Formats: sequence, structure tokens, C-alpha cells
Amino acid sequence: MMETMPMAKEKLTSIISNTSILAAFLLSIYMLYSFYSSNSGAISRNIFTFADVEQFSLHFGLYIDSLSLIMCSVVTSVSLLVHFYSIAYMKDDSSYNRFFIYTNFFTFSMLLIVLSNNFFQLFIGWELVGLSSYLLIGFWLKKDTAINANYKAFIVNRVGDVGLLLGLCLIFLIYGSTDYDQIFNLKYSIFSDQLNIFGYSLNTLSAVCFLLFIGAMAKSAQIPLHFWLPDSMEGPTPISALIHAATMVTAGIFMVTRMSPIFEYSETALGFVLVIGSLTCFFMGLLGVIQNDIKRIVAYSTLSQLGYMVVALGVSAYAVGMFHLATHAFFKALLFLGAGSVIIGMHHEQNIKKMGNIRQYMPVTYWTMLLGSLALIGFPGFSGFYSKDLIIEAVHHSKVPGNSFAYWAVLSSVFVTALY
Repeated sequence: MMETMPMAKEKLTSIISNTSILAAFLLSIYMLYSFYSSNSGAISRNIFTFADVEQFSLHFGLYIDSLSLIMCSVVTSVSLLVHFYSIAYMKDDSSYNRFFIYTNFFTFSMLLIVLSNNFFQLFIGWELVGLSSYLLIGFWLKKDTAINANYKAFIVNRVGDVGLLLGLCLIFLIYGSTDYDQIFNLKYSIFSDQLNIFGYSLNTLSAVCFLLFIGAMAKSAQIPLHFWLPDSMEGPTPISALIHAATMVTAGIFMVTRMSPIFEYSETALGFVLVIGSLTCFFMGLLGVIQNDIKRIVAYSTLSQLGYMVVALGVSAYAVGMFHLATHAFFKALLFLGAGSVIIGMHHEQNIKKMGNIRQYMPVTYWTMLLGSLALIGFPGFSGFYSKDLIIEAVHHSKVPGNSFAYWAVLSSVFVTALY
């Protein structure tokens, strides 16, 4: 009887968590279909008000457009697959229930970012994602390396959050509003304004873009705020797939894409975004070549692919960046889950030098990881080929400062990816 009770609780936990994610996924697909069928424009609705004073109002609302709905569909679909995978993967863990509570909380936080219609709500979701990732990376409380890794992730993301918060404060001081629609309509009013910081004169719009991108650099692990992500592999492998493939690390990509009406008026900021993305893309790929830990190889691969997405944003190819985000989400989650299968099959061994001829014993895992790898390297006919090719072409035709360097960086990264 004593053994039956925990099993019943675990079954109930898995049913509730998976059903809720399934419902969110089906609703996302339905809303996406309805949005494109109706050919309607973006919809912004305030649901309720946090605060309403003379100077400002803070609302909780929803912003429905193609960007938010596509991102919702990616987040919920990958989350659903990871949750289903985790039922078997985590079955022997003593903290089974806590795991699913954290993962559901994380998915909720990501959807809060994606569907927000104002900066105040975005920042709440942004911080909740940081908190949930801290809890998930340090999930194994008795593992010292996991605790150190979640400390590092938390602190580095707080550094980026300082930049994001300063950017949001500057936006509020200038516009007197936190609503996306109002800010996008008023962006012309500060296009030529100058801001004095410590005696230096900066274009106000450029300063806002730089500060917002600092927040994106930490969350999407761009140089020099990248070093937390490889260490965060200390959490359970499904967490690596959920956080580091499709959701948390793409929050920065989504935020910059959402703010594209502002970024488009600052060529300086776009040049900075382009150079940071190209550096991350190339050098993180090189670091992936020298890794021996199977999960860290995939982690450095994630860093490199995030660099591709940031490069696309830097050349104003926002649709292409989101295309690569969607393709990468699925093939990288597949690789992480395949790596988890290998680790379990190898009795928790992660050093690839101690592995060999696993195909004979795990043929299904072999074929799935092969397909994921072909998509990752951009093999013709696979999804990664089309998204990478579009990014390289977009950089080649761009006139943004630094485009020549970025072109050779992303082109070289194709071969580096195939190498690791």
C-alpha cells in the first residue's frame, strides 16, 4: 500500500502536466490556423490592469500576431514532446513530481513572454523564465556541479537583465508607456534625439537598442555572456532539450524580433548585433570540436546555431531568423533527447571516447540522431539546409556594417558544424 501511493501520485502528475501542455499545443495550432485563415492583422487586448495612476497604466494583456503564434506553436510542441519523453526518463527519480512542476512552470513563463503586449509583462515573464531555469539546472540538489552551474546561469542572466531593465526604463521615460503598439507608433519621435551618458552623446534609439540587446545576449548566450550555457548541462537531459534547444535560449531572439520596428532605425545597433552573432556562430563551433562530453558538444552546437539566428537579426532578415529558430528547435531537441537515450544506455557515461559501436545495440537512437545531425549540418533536403542557406544569402546581400566579416564567419561555420 505504501508503494502504491507514490506511484499513483506520479501517474497523476504526469497526466496533469502532459494534458495541460497538450491543451496549450492544440490551442496554439488552432489559433495559428484561425489567424492565417481570417487574414486579420495583429490583435492587442488588455485583460486586466495591475496599476492605473495619473502618470501611467500597467496592464496584463495579449498580443496575437503571426510571430507570437508561431513561437507559441514551437514552444508548446517541443515542450509536449519533452514532457512525454520525461515520463520514462525520470521514472526512477525520487523528485519526479517536482520535475514536472518545474517544467510546467517554465513553459508558462515562456508563453507569458511570447504573448505579452507590453514591456512590463515581458519583464515579468523574462524573470520567471530565469527563475525556472535556475530551478531546473540545479534540479539535482545533492550534485555540487549542478548547484554551481545554476548559480552561474542565474548570475550571468542577472547581468543581462540589468541591461534589459535599463532599456525598459529608458523606453518608459521617453515614451511614457510600456505598450508595444504605442511605442511602435511613436518611434519616429526620438529617431534624431541625442542622449548624454557620462559626457558621451548617443542616439537615443541606438542606446535603447543596445540595452535591450544586452538582455538578449545573456538569455540567448552570445559572446561574452555565453559561458553559463555549457555548464547548465548538469541538469537532467530533458531539461537540456527543453531549455537549451527551443525555448529559454530563444527568448532573446524572439525579443529582438518583436522589437524589430525599433532596431530597424539604428544601423549602429544592427551592426553590433551582426558582429556579436557572427563571432558566436564561428568560435562556439570551434569549441564544440574539442569537447568529449556528448551533451557539451550539443550545447556548443546550440551556441553556434543561436549565433546564426542573431546574424539573421543583424541583417534585418527577421523571418529567416525565426525560420532557423523553428527548424533548430526540433532537430536540436531530437539530438538532446537522443543523447539522453545514449547516456541511459551507457549507464550514465557521457564521455564519447568511451563509446563505440552503439548502433548495434541502439538502432532506433542511431537513426534518429543521424537524421538530427544531417539537419544540423545543413545537408541538402533537410530543414537546416534551407534555413542556413537563407541566412548566408541574406548576409551576402546585406549592406549593414560588418557584413563581409559575418558572411565568411557563417559560411565557415557550416564546415565547422559538419566537423564536430
